[in-house]
Amino acid sequence: MPRKLLVTSALPYANGPTHLGGMTEMVQTDIWVRFQRMRGHQCTYVCADDTHGTPIMLQARSEGISPEQLIERVGAERRRSFGAFLISFDNYYTTHSPENKHYTELVFKALDDAGHITRRKVTQAYDEQAQMFLPDRYVKGTCPRCNTPDQYGDSCEACGATYSPADLKDPLSVLSGTRPVERESEHLFFRLGDFEPMLRKWTRSGTLHEAVANKLDEWFEAGLRDWDVSRDAPYFGFEIPGAPGKYFYVWLDAPIGYMASFANLCARTGMDFDAYWRPGGDTELHHFIGKDILYFHSLFWPATLEGAGFRKPTGVYVHGFLTVNGQKMSKSRGTFITAERYLEHLPPEYFRYFIAAKLGPGVDDIDLNLEEFATRVNAEIVGKLVNIASRCAGFITRSHDGRLAAALPDPALHAAFAAAGEQIASLYEAREYSSVVREVMALADRANQYIDQHKPWLLAKDPARAAEVQAICTQGLNLFRVLMTYLAPVMPAMAERAARFLGESESSWRSVASPLLGTRIAAYEALATRLDLKQVRALVEPAGEPAPAKVAKDETGLVTIDDFARLDLRVARIVSAETVEGADKLLKLTVDAGGESRTVFAGIRQAYQPDTLVGRHVVLLANLKPRKMRFGVSEGMVLAAGPGGSEVFLVTPDPGALPGMKVK
Repeated sequence: MPRKLLVTSALPYANGPTHLGGMTEMVQTDIWVRFQRMRGHQCTYVCADDTHGTPIMLQARSEGISPEQLIERVGAERRRSFGAFLISFDNYYTTHSPENKHYTELVFKALDDAGHITRRKVTQAYDEQAQMFLPDRYVKGTCPRCNTPDQYGDSCEACGATYSPADLKDPLSVLSGTRPVERESEHLFFRLGDFEPMLRKWTRSGTLHEAVANKLDEWFEAGLRDWDVSRDAPYFGFEIPGAPGKYFYVWLDAPIGYMASFANLCARTGMDFDAYWRPGGDTELHHFIGKDILYFHSLFWPATLEGAGFRKPTGVYVHGFLTVNGQKMSKSRGTFITAERYLEHLPPEYFRYFIAAKLGPGVDDIDLNLEEFATRVNAEIVGKLVNIASRCAGFITRSHDGRLAAALPDPALHAAFAAAGEQIASLYEAREYSSVVREVMALADRANQYIDQHKPWLLAKDPARAAEVQAICTQGLNLFRVLMTYLAPVMPAMAERAARFLGESESSWRSVASPLLGTRIAAYEALATRLDLKQVRALVEPAGEPAPAKVAKDETGLVTIDDFARLDLRVARIVSAETVEGADKLLKLTVDAGGESRTVFAGIRQAYQPDTLVGRHVVLLANLKPRKMRFGVSEGMVLAAGPGGSEVFLVTPDPGALPGMKVK
C-alpha cells in the first residue's frame, strides 16, 4: 500500500555559501526521497533557508545591505547549487515568511496557554563595545567540562557538553575580542522538563538510531533544563506578541520552518496540511539532520510539537560530519570546498555516488579522500557499470540496426538480478547506502564476467554467429538496465540518460522484472568519463596569483586562450556609489561579488550619477592586483566601453545573472 511521507533536511543557515558538508545531508536525503518515489510512495520533500538571528543581522550590516537583501541573495545561490546537485525539493522556502510567523506565534501561544512557558530575569553576556547582548555562539572560551579551548558558548564540539556562556572559562566576545560583562534581562523559557517522560519513551521507540538514543541518555541524566526561547533587540527575526523588544529565538522558529515550507506548498497544490502535522493520521514525518543539532531535533523539537498539539516525527536520522583527506573542513587548510568550487571541476553525480558509497545509518564522520574519490569513480562507475553498456551497444547498433534480440540466452541470470531488487530496496529503506553500492557493484562484476566469458567481440568475426552476438549483448544490456535502475536514486541524471539510450522514458523499479526484448536502442554515448587525479586535487589547491600575461613574440599583440583564462571575470552588484573628493573622474563603488564585498575606484564620474548605479549588475575583474591610490585601495576593476568622459558605458550581464557568477 502506498505510503504518504513528508521528508525534510535541516535548514541551512543563510549566512554563507553552500559547502560540501551541507550538500552531503541534502544528497543523503534526496537519495532516500527518490527511492521512495520509485517505489510508488507519495513522498514530499521540503526545506528552507534558516534566515533569522544575530549573525544574519551583523553580516548584512557589514555588507551595507538589509537582512532581507542578504537572505534573498543567499536563497538564490542555494537554489542554484541544490539544482546543480539534482536535489529534488518539492518546495524550498525561507523561514522569514508569513507562514512561519503564523505557525511560530500559534505554537508559542499553545505552549504558553498550557503553562509550558515561564518568564524570569537572566544574566547575559553583554558586549559593551558592540553595545548588544551576545548570542551563545558569539562568546568563545574553554569548555567547563573537558577544558578544550576555543569552544562556543552553547556547546563543546569536543565532548558534546551543553552549557551557557557564563559557564565558559576565559570567555571572550567574538565581535570585539573583549571580555563580556553580565547584564540582567527578562526572558521567556520553554519548560522542557515538563516533557521528560514522553521524551524518554519517544527516543526509545525506534524513531532514533540506537547510538543516538544512547547519547540522549547523557542529557536525561544531567537533567532537562528550561530552554530560553527569547532574544533581546537588536535582532533579526519575529517579535514576540505582547513583549516589545523581545524576539523569538531562531531555534524556536527554525524547525517550525518545516511546517511553514509545507504550508506554502499546500497553499499552491491543495495538499492537506493537518493530515501531515496533526496526530492520528496515516502519514509519516522524517527528518535528516547532522549530529551537531541532535539536541534541538530529538528533545526540544518533539517536546515543542507535543506541547502545541502537533504530531511528532516518525524518524530522525542523524549523520556525521564531512572531512576532507581526514581533516575537518577548514578555509585555512584549503579543505573548505563550496558547492560552486566543486562544480567548477567535477560532475555532481560523482559526488553523489561517492557519498552514497560511504554513508550508513550511523553518525560516523564521512571522509572525502580525494585519491579514493578518483579511484572509485574510475573503477566502479566507469570501469564496471557503464563499461557493460559500452561493451555491448556497438554490436547491436552496427550489425542489428539497433534492435535487441527477441529472447535472452540466460533468463535465469536476469531473474537473479531482478530478484536482488527487494534486498537492495530494504537497504535503501534503512539508509544503508554503502551496502547498496556494494551489492550493485557485486552484480556489475557478475555482468562483466558474463560478457568476458562469452566474448562477443570474437564471435562477431564469424557472420554466421551474428544472432548469438545479438543475444549475448541483449543479455548484457538488460543486466546494465537493472543495475542502472537500482542506482537511479543515487545518479538520477545518468539513469535518465541510460533509460533514453535503452528506449525507455524513465527508470522504474518494478519494470526491471521484465527484460527489454525486440526493441530498439539508440547509439551509445558515453555516460561517464574517467577522472584525472589532478582534476580532483584541484578542489583543495590554492588558486594562487595569476602569472603575468605574456605577449606573443611575433609582435602581433595577440594573446593566447591561456592568457585570457587567467582573468577572473565575475558578475558583481553595486551596493553603494559615492563621489571621491579631489577626483573629478572617479566614483568609489562598493560591490557585492557573491558574498564578498570589494571597494573599486572607477573613472566613470562624468558618465553616471552615483544614485543611478546602486543595484546595477556589472562585470568585475576580480583578480586584478589591488592598487593603492591616495583615496584608498581599489580591489578590482569594473569593465566599461567607450571613448571616455561622458561617453562611457558599463558592461552589464544579461538579466538573471547573480553576483559571484563567473563570466565566460
